[in-house]
Amino acid sequence: MNNIQLSVVHRLPQSYRWLSGFAGIKVEPIPLPGNDEDNNLIGLKLLSHEGELAWQVMHQLTNALEDIQVKAAIVEIDGEPCLFVHREDESATLCCLKNIGAAIAESVTALYPF
Repeated sequence: MNNIQLSVVHRLPQSYRWLSGFAGIKVEPIPLPGNDEDNNLIGLKLLSHEGELAWQVMHQLTNALEDIQVKAAIVEIDGEPCLFVHREDESATLCCLKNIGAAIAESVTALYPF
């Protein structure tokens, strides 16, 4: 069974940057996105899988992004794997994930503020 087609991905609400000296390994939240495009990241979390399966799916998603030359890193946040990409690659990342069958969860209130 293809786990990607059963995956639901959610964008983390904060912006992130690589922790000094730990690029590609550890991130820290930043209050507002800055002008440092090389260190301005968005995070994606799986809503559909947990544990070892979540790690496997994240590696599959990372491989799909590598195919379109988008650099991504998997970092553990609160015990769960999260996928981090540069903010400038957000659109390409979401398109790629949708094209391989992952669902993207979005906040309904942001789309329909009533």
